[in-house]
Amino acid sequence: MEPDTARADEQAIRDLIQTWLAATRAGDLETVLRLMTDDVVFLQPGKPPMRGRAAFAEAQHGLAGTRIDAQADIREIRVHGDVAWCWNHLTVAVTPPGAKAVRRAGDVLSVLRRIDGRWQIHRDANLLTVAPD
Repeated sequence: MEPDTARADEQAIRDLIQTWLAATRAGDLETVLRLMTDDVVFLQPGKPPMRGRAAFAEAQHGLAGTRIDAQADIREIRVHGDVAWCWNHLTVAVTPPGAKAVRRAGDVLSVLRRIDGRWQIHRDANLLTVAPD
């Protein structure tokens, strides 16, 4: 892969992550859904796999009124044609209405696919655990 193309792909993936975080913070579910493939799969510790955009959207509706603020520290991005992976360390504060924030932190490994020239999350495995205050 040409160096300029590799840099452009890496930047596009970084931009996707920042867009995801900003849209999540703003409660913009429609933007978040556009950043994933139709057949996305999310893996979380102790839970069954969450399969597809519809399942993700349903889970998010249960968080109505909850503030979610996250930061990603990208550790590695590798691109191979139309498939890429990104490893980052994520810290998240989830604040339900009228309650104290619950903080979680951990590593996340995401597999992305380029579809119609646009990178999207295809598989995502997060190892977030409750973080000390």
